[in-house]
Amino acid sequence: MHALGLDLGTSGIRLALLDPDGRHVHTARRGLPESSGADDSHAEQDPMQWWSHVRELLREAAGLLRGAPAAIAVDGTSATLLRVDHEGRPTHPALMYNDARATDMQSVLAGVAPTESAVHSPSSSAAKLLWLRRHEGLSGVRHVLHQADWIAGRLRGRYDRMDENNALKLGYDALWGGWPDWLQDILGTDAALLPTVVPAGTVLGPLDPAMAESLHLNPACRVVAGTTDSIAGFLATGVDDDRTGVTSLGSTLVIKQLAPEPVYAPKLGIYSHRLLGRWLVGGASNSGGTVLRQYFDDAALERLSAAIDPETDSGLDYLPLPRPGERFPVNDPELKPRMTPRPEDDTRFLQGLLEGIARIERDGYQRLTELGTPPAERVVSLGGGARNLVWTRIRRRILGLPVTRAEHDDAARGAARLARIGIGLEPGFTD
Repeated sequence: MHALGLDLGTSGIRLALLDPDGRHVHTARRGLPESSGADDSHAEQDPMQWWSHVRELLREAAGLLRGAPAAIAVDGTSATLLRVDHEGRPTHPALMYNDARATDMQSVLAGVAPTESAVHSPSSSAAKLLWLRRHEGLSGVRHVLHQADWIAGRLRGRYDRMDENNALKLGYDALWGGWPDWLQDILGTDAALLPTVVPAGTVLGPLDPAMAESLHLNPACRVVAGTTDSIAGFLATGVDDDRTGVTSLGSTLVIKQLAPEPVYAPKLGIYSHRLLGRWLVGGASNSGGTVLRQYFDDAALERLSAAIDPETDSGLDYLPLPRPGERFPVNDPELKPRMTPRPEDDTRFLQGLLEGIARIERDGYQRLTELGTPPAERVVSLGGGARNLVWTRIRRRILGLPVTRAEHDDAARGAARLARIGIGLEPGFTD
């Protein structure tokens, strides 16, 4: 059976098609407009636009499948929440992952949710849901769903399932394996809006027959419970052991590592997702590519990097943050960036920034080890910064570990791999 992965990202939707042996066959993408809102704290998108692009991508892939069945899994941006009616139709625009209007819900959640819960942020799904209930009401709503859950529901014609990874920021207790009492108590009768939660990779069922006909897909296609976009990116790397760290070098620095036991440190922004029989632990620094972009464009980064000697330290002790405040690997909302003195030589200045970010990465893995994850013995990199070979050599020197670039880091491919695992074409981590 083939495998289809759909990645619903910030700026676009991507599809990856793998053949029955797991080889890549096809990739396609459709762009999305920027989120809109009344002010900087509001970020909304029209879910029907997501569906329009998903339908186009699946019809295109159907021509390559030529009637062969496929397993389909969907990943989406974490904490992007929408409300649907009894027929699964969105009743309002979706509140995107970075919508932070629910500041007045933080005190409410602080009074009821345990500190280790992933809900303590105005952008969490739980904060969004409580804000919507207080300010807009939930009349006519049958389910609250995340982006990936809703697309999977459209394919099945049923909207009664949610994957564990997306459910975490809605208050789901991954340790206990259910919606906690505190959430059901605060929601009251609205707790009925919460779908049943299943592990990522669970086979949810076949395509709705009418939908299969509309998409020109074999009705024997199976829909598999998906995950978040960042976890799909991790799955794309193929890392399946708990001694390999995965670093994403995008606009921010994010590290993830498998562990046999969960780790929770909410003040550091560290949570654990249950994934295919293991626990995926992760933390995100405010440092990363955004800092570099404050000083250099792509051309300058490439030109200056080529002039750096990565084996010789710059002697600059920088803490590259885009603005005051850091949460991981230290929690200090007042922590000030340190990027002075700035030398006249831009090459040395860039080297100091790259070394500073690498030290944050090193400290991040050390912090995970202190909290209980196995010590990382190697690091696999993904994201735009992974393409900078000089930076890779700097990171090897500072981390004291082998550092390589992931062969694959496309989240759509990770979702397709999750689909393959779900139907038994690949082993899960427990195997």
